[in-house]
Amino acid sequence: MMHLADTLNFSGRKVVAAWASVPFPAPRGRSLPDALCAFQQDVPWKLLSSCGEQQGSCCFAQSVVLRGICRESPIRQPASPLHACESTEQVLQCYLRARFPGAFSTAHVLEQPCDTLPPYPQFFSTLLTRQGFLRDEPPGFSSAAVESVPVLAALQSSPVLHTLLHSLYKDVQKLNARRWASFFSAGVEQDDFQEALQELRTLAQCYETGFEAEGSEDEADSD
Repeated sequence: MMHLADTLNFSGRKVVAAWASVPFPAPRGRSLPDALCAFQQDVPWKLLSSCGEQQGSCCFAQSVVLRGICRESPIRQPASPLHACESTEQVLQCYLRARFPGAFSTAHVLEQPCDTLPPYPQFFSTLLTRQGFLRDEPPGFSSAAVESVPVLAALQSSPVLHTLLHSLYKDVQKLNARRWASFFSAGVEQDDFQEALQELRTLAQCYETGFEAEGSEDEADSD
């Protein structure tokens, strides 16, 4: 995980955010292009890291893995560029290029889904089939346990991390470290503490885009 995070970071960045979709919202009997095209204004995964909500689709680099979606054959009259791709991996890569233009993206596809047999908790909706795909309508009887699900997971070097890192910097900055004698008795010097604090602020600034940079300048002036 550490090596992958290093691969996705450059220009002084060191942190990545985690995203996932469990299960990946794929309707039964429909292709991956159909599932992705259904998300016109959003992405089909949710942020797991405590960074707040991201505004818009933007990242610097990302690694995305999709499991449990079988390879699809190209159709004769593609309804979109995604439908013209020859493999599931090409579909995912094409989607990432379109959704995150200019970002460094890697896509990996594994045919085997994630098993959800006991003791995996059965918190899934009744709208899921045993294989974790979406039904067209709820079953008319008690549905069987979900045995596996398609999953999409991603690690992103993203501007959303600026919020998390800058908030951490502001919280630590408010502390009066001199009041914590045990902290410095462990061997930490006041100068080292201040240096680490400034490094945290610099790291947060590495994830700024135009809007965040303007906001940080205003906060710096108020400090």
